[in-house]
Amino acid sequence: MSRRSPWRLPPGLRYSLPFYSHKPWVKFGEPIRLFEHLHRTYGPIAHYRFMGTPIIFLNHPDYIQEVLVTQASSFVKERTVRRMKILLGEGLITSDDPLHMRQRRIVAPAFHRQRIAAYAEQIVTSAEHHAASWQTGQSIDISSAMMDLSLEIVARTLFDTEVTDEIRRINDEVNAIMRLYNFLVAFPRMESVLDLPIPGVMQFRSSKKKLDAIVNRLIAEHHARGVDQGDLLSMLIQSRESDDATGMTDEQIRDEVLTIFLAGYETVANALSWTWYLLSQNPEAEAKLHAELDEVLGTGSSRRLPTLADYPALRYTEQVLSESMRLYPPAWAMGRMSTRPIVLGPYRIPPGAHFFMSQYIISRMQEFYPDPLRFDPDRFTPEAKAARPRFAYFPFGAGSRQCIGESFAWMEGVLAIATIARRWHMEYTAERPPVPQAKITLRPRGPLPMRLISRLN
Repeated sequence: MSRRSPWRLPPGLRYSLPFYSHKPWVKFGEPIRLFEHLHRTYGPIAHYRFMGTPIIFLNHPDYIQEVLVTQASSFVKERTVRRMKILLGEGLITSDDPLHMRQRRIVAPAFHRQRIAAYAEQIVTSAEHHAASWQTGQSIDISSAMMDLSLEIVARTLFDTEVTDEIRRINDEVNAIMRLYNFLVAFPRMESVLDLPIPGVMQFRSSKKKLDAIVNRLIAEHHARGVDQGDLLSMLIQSRESDDATGMTDEQIRDEVLTIFLAGYETVANALSWTWYLLSQNPEAEAKLHAELDEVLGTGSSRRLPTLADYPALRYTEQVLSESMRLYPPAWAMGRMSTRPIVLGPYRIPPGAHFFMSQYIISRMQEFYPDPLRFDPDRFTPEAKAARPRFAYFPFGAGSRQCIGESFAWMEGVLAIATIARRWHMEYTAERPPVPQAKITLRPRGPLPMRLISRLN
């Protein structure tokens, strides 16, 4: 007589995922297809297996809250994120507790409200510098332009460094690694072959070496100054030199600098890129945005740049950014691995299972967002937000691992939009809509060409 299994998995695929490789919803490098199929077919919770591991896909705010908050102590980062340690080491994104909590305590002062406020002027200055360099009628790749802008903002605010050609090369090497992302995640036992002459591994190794050199030079320059500039990197170095044994090692500083550089500019740049595209396709929303900017910042000869004091008044601008991140969340999915048995509703799931939650999927659900593909910033009025479950929208994660730079990202995004949109109206000039690409972040596949039309005339 066979013994009954103690586990009860949610509904899902009968066979291991590779069995379905001929299906249109299974395509290497496009996990959103699979998530959409699981949601359509099985509803709020589903499972499949890969290489013997049960994988649970969560589509309901209650289940997501259980994993990210209520039962968070029963989970660690799953394999995909752990794999990125080959690039980011033990930075805030990849580390687990107790190291993660210690890192947050060291980094947190750089993101306190008063310090974030001090960054506002630099955000506006950088955005205005870029916007003023464009010409009426010019066509630009707004995705590339926003990468340049966001990289400059992070470099100057968080690391107190000038944007040299070397700093700009960070973007080149990140782009190279992004092209290798699916290979790096899927390659078995990647950590053990990093020194072998495998073409993709050699490309990754070259880009990582260049990134390390840039970051190490930046750290060395800050060391040489010998003065606390009040920026994030100075805080990390000051922690390293503390006498209470709680500071970071040089290697940990390198990991943290690279992690925050990448997380700090890549996510905001993508959010801004998608925002300009969506505004170009929705003239009514763009008109409301321009009306708010004209009311807050003035028109004609009295038009001025935004300041931190204007931030609370730029409510519709913030709604535009919120709605953009609903449709195209830069962090498009999150994963965890259970370290003990997990109970979710009627289901009992074993330790070692992987759990995925997709911001992209849940923020396009009809249940929470009627006519979900329509761009409507009024979904994010205070009243509309209060009527939805908390975990129907979580672009920056939640719980103890919620993005430490969330407040900074919101301020940067709103002030950058206000600064640029006061000057420019943009027209998308490609024949086809852009295609989202689910890498570490949700990037557009290819350029986002925009024709610029001045609003200052």
